Parts: sequence; structure tokens; C-alpha cells
Amino acid sequence: MEAQAVTSGVFDMALGTGPVVKAVLLILISCSVVSWTVIFAKWFAFSRASKESTVFLDLFWNAKSLESIFGETKTLKSSPLPNVFRAGYLEFQKVSAKGQEQSEKGGGNAQSIIGSGLENVERALRKAYMTEMLRLERLTPWLATIASVAPFIGLFGTVWGIMNSFQGLGTGGPATLQRVAPGISEALIATAVGLAAAIPAVIFYNNYVQRMKGFRTDTENFASDFTNILKRNYLGN
Repeated sequence: MEAQAVTSGVFDMALGTGPVVKAVLLILISCSVVSWTVIFAKWFAFSRASKESTVFLDLFWNAKSLESIFGETKTLKSSPLPNVFRAGYLEFQKVSAKGQEQSEKGGGNAQSIIGSGLENVERALRKAYMTEMLRLERLTPWLATIASVAPFIGLFGTVWGIMNSFQGLGTGGPATLQRVAPGISEALIATAVGLAAAIPAVIFYNNYVQRMKGFRTDTENFASDFTNILKRNYLGN
């Protein structure tokens, strides 16, 4: 009952604030809604990507051929690893086909042609890597923005409300705590709402930054391993 009374009292105070503080509260509530939407969306996206990465690596290291890996991982689109692999594999297929074609025409040894075209594969892997990292980072800057801005927006609402409270004292009457306290408590709601919007954004943003670092490391390591496998199995390096 006490918690319900406190909640009702805070809600009533929020409704009793001036138009500027109400506008600040609406902005902060909107920021909070956006923040939690991004938090849940990225949480599900990262969880799905982690699961698909585990599935892909198991397939990759146990498959008998690159072609079979390519066919079995077409449905894995959330993780950066299979997407980077497919980009590299498709480019390698083009290089191999070109090398075989030129070799049949007497234009040189197929192996050396493929070796010279391996830079194209590495370039395709880098390009796919950058695309995947940008995809994973999408929306997370909103959390950083809300975490940085929300407390200041709340502070602005608080300062404005306190200004109005003290301005009311200048209209006459005794300057007592009973006259000032209601206005100040109403103004402090803006700071509280600002912190409520900012704190979850900070926590989850830092968590997601760490998870993205893990995806970057795993993808870079995979691209290096994939390139080494191509060199070892197709070029004899």
C-alpha cells in the first residue's frame, strides 16, 4: 500500500508540473521507450548471432568440402561468420573458374593464377567483415546518445522547475519550507526520470560493446583461418 501511495504521489506530482517540465518528461519517456526497444532488439540479435556462430564453426571444421559448407549455411544469416565465409567462397569460386579457364586456353598454370587472385578473396573477406560489423553495430549508438543526453535533459527540467519555485516566492508571503518543498520535489522528478532512462542505456551499451568486440575477434580469426586453408589446400602453401 505504501509503494502504491508513493507511485500515485509521484504520478500526481508529474501531472502537476508546468508545461516545460511536462515537455521534458515526455521527451525522457520517449527516450526510455527507444532505449528499451533497442536493448531488446539487440539482445535477441546478439543471442541469435552467437548461436549461429557456434553452429557454423561446428559445420566448418567438420565438413568435407567448402561446397557442402556453403550449401548448409545458407540459412545462417544472423552471425557474421557464415556471411563472411559465403562472400569469400563466392569470390574464390570466381578466381578458380578464371584460373581453370585460362589454363585450358594455355594462358598459364591454374594454381599460379588462383594464387595471384587470392588477393581478391582477401579483399572480399575484408569487405564482408566491415559490412557485418556495421550491421551488428546498428542502433547501438542510440543507447550511447540516450545515456549521455538523458541526465542533462532531466537536469534542465529540474533547474527550470526550481526556478519557477523560487520565482513564486517573490510574489509575496513567507519563504517557508512548506511553500518551496512541493515545487522542488516536482522539479526533481525530471532528474529521476532522466536517470531512469540513462542508467539502463549505459549498462546495456557497455555490455553490447564487449559482445561486439568478441564478434570482431572471432570474425577476424575466422577470415585468417579461411585464407590459410585456401592457401594450404589449393596452393600448397
